[in-house]
Parts: sequence; C-alpha cells; structure tokens
Amino acid sequence: MLACPAPSVPRLRLDPAGSRGTLLDGGWWPRSGDPAAEFPGLIRAIDDRCGRVTRLMLGPAGWDSQPRRLSAAGRVVRLGWFPGQPAGLLTALCGNGRMDLLVVPPGTAEADALAAMELAASAANRIHAPDILTTVTRRPAPPPQTEPELSVWENEGGRLAGDATRPDRLPGRLPGRPGGAQPRREATAPATGRYSRETTGGHGPSTAGTRPLS
Repeated sequence: MLACPAPSVPRLRLDPAGSRGTLLDGGWWPRSGDPAAEFPGLIRAIDDRCGRVTRLMLGPAGWDSQPRRLSAAGRVVRLGWFPGQPAGLLTALCGNGRMDLLVVPPGTAEADALAAMELAASAANRIHAPDILTTVTRRPAPPPQTEPELSVWENEGGRLAGDATRPDRLPGRLPGRPGGAQPRREATAPATGRYSRETTGGHGPSTAGTRPLS
C-alpha cells in the first residue's frame, strides 16, 4: 500500500448541476505524474460530491508508478490500471454511483487545460475524453475586432475622412480632369450623402435628388 502525503487542493472542474446522462462529469488537471501526491486531494473532492470513493480506474500512460492501493481520507482506496482505458479518462466508483473525469496532462499549457476542463464539465459537451484536448487546441483564434462601418468603407475603396494622400483631396483638383479645373455646376438639391450599391448598381454614389448640369 502506498503512503501518501497531505493532500493538495486539486485543480478540478465539475458539472455544477451534476447532470445525469452526460459523457463526463468534469475535468481534472494534476500537477505531476505522482499518484501519491495527486490522488488523495482528488479522492477527498469526489467524496464531498459523489460519496465515499472505493476505487479509481484509469490508464497507466503518463503516471510515474501504478500502485494497486493507496491511503487517502483515512482509508485504503483501490486503484485499477487498464491499458485499454480511453486516454485521458478516469473513472471513480463511489457511494452514489460513479464519476467520469477528463485527466489533462500535467504539462499542458494553462489556457488549453482550463478550456479542456470547462468543456468536460459542460452538460452540453458531446466530445469524448480522448478528443477534448485536441478540440480546444485546434480552435482558431478569434478575429481582431474592427469597427464594422469602417471595415465596409475601406473594403469598398474608401479612406478615412481628412486623408490628404488621396489625389482627389488635393485643393483645386478633380479626379480624372487634367489641370485640376472643375466644371461649373448649378446649385443642387441636398444629395443623399450615402454611397449606395443598391441604387447605383455598384458604380458610384446615388444621384437621387440632384438637378442636371446646364
């Protein structure tokens, strides 16, 4: 039987509602691969939630040793090591049934570990333990935040107001007219002031409300 030091507080996320019929009941992120250091704190946390733990079942990969029994919470708890156990899955048999937990490897980056535990503890989760960590590490980063109106305007060839680098912003110049001379125009009614692809077919500003040139 393996003697254990004082238990540490486990890094554990559990489904707050304790939902029945979910794939997993939560996620656990141990700090090392030492069973004597990691299991006692986990067993105490499960005792409080699911009743007295009698046995843990998990795979041997990633653990420094595979003891068959260990002392925890004032009693002896049996451990079952099964090579065929799905990777990253720990099953605790306890007084009120069982608890299935995702085990996140100790060396996992913090952001990925926290995301994996949160997903495992979600009642809506439909991803099995071996695939959860892969799922959270492959999620694309969110796109940078932009101002929607500015993005649309710039995508259509516009520039910020007051941009003096555009030729049509130079004093006395009109785009497409050599020498910069501007034609004489009659007074016009107030224009709509908006670029509208719907009314112009995508070729320029709306001319609704203007009077023809003389």
